[in-house]
Amino acid sequence: MTDSDLVDRSLRSPVLRRSFLKSFPTAVRGESVYVCDSDGTRYLDFSGSAAVNFIGHGVAEISTAMAEQAKQLEFAHTSQFTTPVAEEYAQELLDFAGENFRDGAVYFTSGGSESIETALKLARQYQVEIGQAKRYQTLSRVQSYHGSTLGALAVSGNKRRREIYLPMVREFEHVGIPYCYRCNHDCSDGCRNCGQEYAAELERAIDAASGGVAAFLLEPVSGATLGAVVPPPGYLRRIAEVCGERGVLLIADEVMTGMGRTGRNFAVDHWGIAPDILVTAKGLSSGYAPLGAVMVTKKIVDAIAEGSGAFLHGFTYNAHPVSLAGGRAVLRYLQKGKLVQAADSEREGSAASQVRRALEGLRDLDMVGDVRGIGLLWGVELVADKKTKKPFQPPFHFAGKVGQAAAKRGLLVYPMQGSVDGDSGDHLLIAPPAVITKEQIEWSVTELSRAIEEAARQS
Repeated sequence: MTDSDLVDRSLRSPVLRRSFLKSFPTAVRGESVYVCDSDGTRYLDFSGSAAVNFIGHGVAEISTAMAEQAKQLEFAHTSQFTTPVAEEYAQELLDFAGENFRDGAVYFTSGGSESIETALKLARQYQVEIGQAKRYQTLSRVQSYHGSTLGALAVSGNKRRREIYLPMVREFEHVGIPYCYRCNHDCSDGCRNCGQEYAAELERAIDAASGGVAAFLLEPVSGATLGAVVPPPGYLRRIAEVCGERGVLLIADEVMTGMGRTGRNFAVDHWGIAPDILVTAKGLSSGYAPLGAVMVTKKIVDAIAEGSGAFLHGFTYNAHPVSLAGGRAVLRYLQKGKLVQAADSEREGSAASQVRRALEGLRDLDMVGDVRGIGLLWGVELVADKKTKKPFQPPFHFAGKVGQAAAKRGLLVYPMQGSVDGDSGDHLLIAPPAVITKEQIEWSVTELSRAIEEAARQS
C-alpha cells in the first residue's frame, strides 16, 4: 500500500462530502463572527459561510424560537394545514419587501434552489392562466448562478457547475451580463452605455423568441460566479422596462443579496426596481434553518386565484414550522438591531463602510486586479498581471490557494474560479455578518493580504 492510498483512505467518510481531495475541520460551535472547530481553532467567518450568515452565529433567541415552535408543532403538511407562524411570517416578509408586494403572497421552501424552481413554475403557470400558453421560456444571463437543481442549472451560466449535467437540462437563451472590469463595450461614461447595450441584448433575445418568453431571471448584484459585480447606471431600470413592454415577468434572484445584505432590505431597492417575483434564501434564516422564500405580486396571485385556483407545485417540507420560526426570529432580530443599516456601505461609520475602505487597500497588491461590491457583499478579483488583467492559469487554482492560506490564519473567505470565461479567472467573495467590528475587519483584511502574498509566492 502506498502513501497516497493511505491519504485517500483518510479523506473518506460516511458523509459524501463535497470533495475527496482535502480534509475538512469539524465545526462544533459558532459565536458572533466566529466558527470554532473540534481542535479549538477559531475562524473569523469573513464570508458569512457562503454569504449566508448575516446576524452572527450563536444568537440564542433564534434557537429558542425554533425550540418553542418544535414543542408546540413540529410539522404539518401544507396540503392539509396552514399554521400561525406561516401566516404571520409571510405578512411580515411582504411588509419588509415593500409596497410592490402589497397584497402579494409568499411561497416558502427549504432553500435557494427550491425557490428558483418554484419561481420558474410560477412564471409559466401565470402565463398560462392569463391566456399566454405559448410563453414557457425563461431567459437568464451568462456568468450567473441560480442553484444546483436541474431547472436552476438550466437558467444558470456557471460553466463549471453546469458542464457535466448539460445533456440532462433544457436550455433557453443566456444573454450577456455587464462586467465593467472586463467590459465588451465602451465604458468611458462610467458604464452607462454598456448597461444599455446589454439591455438591448435582452430585447433582441425576447423578440427572437417570437412570443415564447415567460420570464427573465437575474441577480441584481452578481453572486459567487462573478463576485459582487454591481450593475451599471440605468441597466436594471431598462431591463425592467423591456420586460414590462413585452409581457415578460421579471424575476429577481436575491438568494444572496436579500434580507439586508447590500444595505437595503433587498438589492433591487437601490435602483427602484419592482420585480414580479423575488426569490430569497441564505440570509432569510441566516443559516439557522433550511429556508427559502418566493415573493410574488398581487397580479400573479390574482391570476392563479381567479383562474385555475391552484398552484401545481409543492415540496414536502415547504413552510416547515420550525424553519419559519427561525426565519421570523431572524427578521425581527435584524430589524431590532438595525443590521440593514449596518450593511449600508454608504453610511458613515457602518460596518459595511469599514469593510469597503479596508478592502480598497488590497488594490496595492500586485495580484489584486479589482475590488468591487456593495453593502456587505464584495468581490476581490485576483490576476497574474495587473496591467493586462491577465488571469492565472486555471490549473493553478489561485483563489483556492488563497482560501487555504487564509484558513491557516483563522480566516474564512469564499474562493471561486471561472469569472473571466467560465474556466479562467479567480476571485474571492467577502460577505461577513453585519455584527463584525472595526477591529475584526482590520485584522481580517491584514490576514487576507498576507494570504494573497503567500499564494503568490507559490505561483
